[in-house]
Amino acid sequence: MKQCIACGDKYHVSGRTCPSCGVSPAVVGGFDAYAPDFAYDGGGFSASYFSELARLEETNFWFRARNKIILWALERYVPNCKSLLEIGCGTGFVLTGIASKFPSIELTGSEIFAEGLEFASKRLPSADLMQMDAQRIPFVDEFDVVGAFDVLEHIKEDKIVLGQIHKALKPNGVVLLTVPQHQWLWSTVDEYAFHERRYSAFEIEEKVRDANFQIIRSSSFVTALLPAMAISRVFQKHIAKEFDPAGELKINHSVNFLLEKMMMIELAGLKIGMNYPLGGSRLVIARKS
Repeated sequence: MKQCIACGDKYHVSGRTCPSCGVSPAVVGGFDAYAPDFAYDGGGFSASYFSELARLEETNFWFRARNKIILWALERYVPNCKSLLEIGCGTGFVLTGIASKFPSIELTGSEIFAEGLEFASKRLPSADLMQMDAQRIPFVDEFDVVGAFDVLEHIKEDKIVLGQIHKALKPNGVVLLTVPQHQWLWSTVDEYAFHERRYSAFEIEEKVRDANFQIIRSSSFVTALLPAMAISRVFQKHIAKEFDPAGELKINHSVNFLLEKMMMIELAGLKIGMNYPLGGSRLVIARKS
């Protein structure tokens, strides 16, 4: 069901206009917009990064490996998924991977920035894409899965977003989260990415439970590369004025290949039940109570 952002009443998901109050979402850039005031100034990110992301993420080891981890988690923990909402879908890279592996899943993508949706629509012309503020999700009991992949750390009011995700999920629905981990890794990278925080395992798990979810899997990843990340972050503190935010995505082809293979070894460990205590990122899978 949809939930009207004006009056709060519920109505059939196929409708655009609330039958109770007559309010319809605005249209921005050709997309239904549920938070149009933020479509070009949503905060928490720089819309100018989307073009660089769209160009680099298909070949960058981290985006490629994270996609494979997400696809494995979806297949392992929600094998009968019929509908999925991604919050902060950006350029549509994750949704494209899901559509390729699971063509029967009905996909919905949301992004606060209209510019990101323009890239996503080119990759996924068949997906339902909308402009939306994750603090006001216009759905109730609608999706089997809601995913937020490196999104929560951009939002100051992350507890509100987790509550909204809970509301949007069907009974026993599943949330898939990835977040950056370890505050001691905080660096210029996080500042340029407009992060509010890097999570500890305790913090993200506590917030997920407080939102009435039951955690069914939680593990670090990017574990093998943690020492290199730590050294890199220390180095960046001394060159902040010269920092290129896209530089971390521009990696020598051979090195990129090796790093992806290392992360695939981590994925193999996840598949046999290993949970890594440390790592640059954390995966959390939880079920709506």
